[in-house]
Amino acid sequence: MHEELKEEAIVNKVGGRFKLSTLIQKRLVQLNRGSRPLIPGISTEDKMSVVLQEILQDKIYLDTENELRVTGEPAISMEAPDFDIV
Repeated sequence: MHEELKEEAIVNKVGGRFKLSTLIQKRLVQLNRGSRPLIPGISTEDKMSVVLQEILQDKIYLDTENELRVTGEPAISMEAPDFDIV
């Protein structure tokens, strides 16, 4: 087990265990699909460690709609835009 998960600090940082679990799962999906780690020089072999470090270093977070966001990047809607066709 990862030592970071034994501490309450990471749970409190994201707002609870459910949110922590959601954030970890969403980021692991991104990493497994080829996304690069946000922390330079970190080994990518243990993706869970990458995610935990990204959380602890405030690189990723969940927005108010429980969508994963990267610190400093604008929120991008994944929904198709509505067009009024007349």
